[in-house]
Amino acid sequence: MRAAAPATGLLFILVGSAFAQEQPEVDCQKAVTQMDLNICADQEYQAADAELNKIYREAIAAMQETDKELGAIDVAYVGAVEALKKAQRAWIGYRDGQCELAGFEARGGSMEPMLVSGCLAELTRKRTAELKELLETAGN
Repeated sequence: MRAAAPATGLLFILVGSAFAQEQPEVDCQKAVTQMDLNICADQEYQAADAELNKIYREAIAAMQETDKELGAIDVAYVGAVEALKKAQRAWIGYRDGQCELAGFEARGGSMEPMLVSGCLAELTRKRTAELKELLETAGN
């Protein structure tokens, strides 16, 4: 039974990739079917992810400036960019694991993609808020 899990996971990834590429237009204000709800949840996540990527790029630029300013004082103070990258990599691992876990509420069911996408969107919005706070602190 355990050996089937990787194949199932691969199938989920392949189906999810095809699903993401061929989504029909859906009025998310009127979504009722599970397929429409799944599509809308994915669209919500994609929008949140686009915003996160924009803010992350701004945060990297701000940390580069921080490194430049602190490096002028002492080279030992440089490292803000690497710290941000390290934090982001750790957050991605947390997000992915946490949202996979959220899907277990409906594991294998038609609702699972909606639960995973909803989790991804929520955690991504929270991370975006954290990075915006970092930017405010950095004076940007």
